[in-house]
Amino acid sequence: MPPVVSGLLGKGGRMFSSFTVGQKVVSVVGVLGLLFGAYFFMSWATKPTYAPLFTNVAPADASAIVDQLNAAGTPYQLANGGTTILVPQSMVYDTRIAMSGKGIAPSSSSSGWGILDKQGITTSKFQQDVGYRRALEGELARTVQGIDGVTTAVVHLALPEKTVFTKQSDSAKASVLVDTAPGTSLTSGQVQAIVNLVSSAVENLKPDQVTVADSSGKTLSASAESSAGTAADNRAQQTREYETRVASDLQAMIDRVVGPGHSEVRLSADLDFDATKTTSETFTDPGTKPSATTTTTEKFTGNGAAVGGVLGPDNQAVPNNGTNGTGNYEKTTGTQNNPLNRVVEERTSAPGAVRKLNVAVLLDAKTATAVNTAQIEALVSSAVGLNTERGDTVVVDALPFDETAANAAAEELAAAKKAEAAAKRNSMIFTGAKYLGGALLLLMLFLWGRRKMARMSRVAEDRREIEALQRALAAQQAEAELTAVPGGVAAGAYGELAASPAADARHDVGDLVKTQPDEVAQLLRGWLADRRS
Repeated sequence: MPPVVSGLLGKGGRMFSSFTVGQKVVSVVGVLGLLFGAYFFMSWATKPTYAPLFTNVAPADASAIVDQLNAAGTPYQLANGGTTILVPQSMVYDTRIAMSGKGIAPSSSSSGWGILDKQGITTSKFQQDVGYRRALEGELARTVQGIDGVTTAVVHLALPEKTVFTKQSDSAKASVLVDTAPGTSLTSGQVQAIVNLVSSAVENLKPDQVTVADSSGKTLSASAESSAGTAADNRAQQTREYETRVASDLQAMIDRVVGPGHSEVRLSADLDFDATKTTSETFTDPGTKPSATTTTTEKFTGNGAAVGGVLGPDNQAVPNNGTNGTGNYEKTTGTQNNPLNRVVEERTSAPGAVRKLNVAVLLDAKTATAVNTAQIEALVSSAVGLNTERGDTVVVDALPFDETAANAAAEELAAAKKAEAAAKRNSMIFTGAKYLGGALLLLMLFLWGRRKMARMSRVAEDRREIEALQRALAAQQAEAELTAVPGGVAAGAYGELAASPAADARHDVGDLVKTQPDEVAQLLRGWLADRRS
């Protein structure tokens, strides 16, 4: 061992041996704490960062991937109930390529067009149809999962079998189950996008044959065959939204007059959700001249001569009837085209029109004395577009409000706020006391260490002085032994010895023991420890 290192170790050992029992315990605990802190810090600093290798993995595929990772000795972690596999970030791409090369990656075997890669020449027509349907379902599910907010999607297709013996075939149908992120929900536009994506990707699949539902069992978009209940729910929801929106606007307007909490607005609406289409055709006469006129005249005049001839296949002559005279014939036909205007109008009524509207406004009798209820009624009628022909009604009345519950709620709210403020204040006091106590503890430790260092420096200085005195005493004793005579020391020599520096050193040591007994005792313990070592 190098002398420098051995000297430092020896000095440290002597210093530790000079500590008291409490100082030794504190020193050992402090060193162990530093070692444990350094160990945990190094463990955290050297811990690799994990990144997703595959997400939304089926259980069968996850088992195969985990077995391969264990065989390769690759560290991994499972998340999201085992559907997400994490590996160190630096090994993501290499591991993914290795998995794909061995044909066990989810993208190559479990879903999508990768299913068709395993079909051979011995695959039957039924297996081909099933494989195509599964591949199409997997690709559609992956496409739907690309929509913001969708975490998992499952698509099932019902594709009719094509045959040449039937002229008409059943239409395709589809069902989509989506799972959204916590706290999020799909908008109507996103649901319609899912319906359009699925219907456009499947042959002979109409949008009204696609059903979309979420993980809670709520139907987001139903097919035409089962849309009656969903349509009723949508109508009720739209009606509630309309009533809430109009009532909130009226409430905000009235609150500006009577103040918040002094009025209540209720609205009941009857909406028309029937979609109607009207086609009308009208003709108008502008009163102008005809655009075209056509006249045809036919005339005939007879001279009175008898007419005879041959009739029939036997060429027999037809005798004259013996009548003589003249005859006139005239026929006139006319056509006149009048320029009439033809108007064809097609009108489609959108659902959601208001059939009937009923509004009730209740004012607090305490504040209603300062306002005119007739003016409030007129304002409400104008705001909602009152139409008496369709049966709309508006009622404004003033009654005393029961404020018992409101006062109790206000008192509870005030007590809760007071308790919350007290809790915050106590928390701040506790936090301040904790930090102040920590600061005081650090200050006390600093002052104690400083005092300890000063005491140790004084002990070291006293030790050096005692060692010097010890050396002087040893030298004086050696000198006395050399000058001693047989039978004892002469009186003169003893007087000189008593007056020598050694005697002074003895007196100084005695004074030091009386004034600083603890330091001298600690110094002696250190000497004894050095001699034992």
